[in-house]
Amino acid sequence: MASVYRINKGVSKPIVFKGLKAQYIAYLAVGLVFLLVLFAALYISGLSLFVVLPLILSLGSGLFFTVFRLSHRFGEHGLGKYFAKRGIPRFIRFSSRRVFIALKGGRDERG
Repeated sequence: MASVYRINKGVSKPIVFKGLKAQYIAYLAVGLVFLLVLFAALYISGLSLFVVLPLILSLGSGLFFTVFRLSHRFGEHGLGKYFAKRGIPRFIRFSSRRVFIALKGGRDERG
């Protein structure tokens, strides 16, 4: 008797939710939780709802626009690569591989 197994074809694909890719979903979730806590703290401290609500709504819309812009600009791994590249000291950075090719004597790897 032959068994039928279903193959999940999306195993190596990144998680995407409404246009947000990978870690940006977590960034948005953490930001929204922070805004909820900020709203509660400001409201409990006695600030008027007419002050707190526009502040939280403007910060929330800024959060949404920023996270979506970062997601579309950098993609799944691009933000990490961007910060990694910025962390390299200037005197170590190379714009081309010509320096390393010259060290090998300009020969191909095969011969």
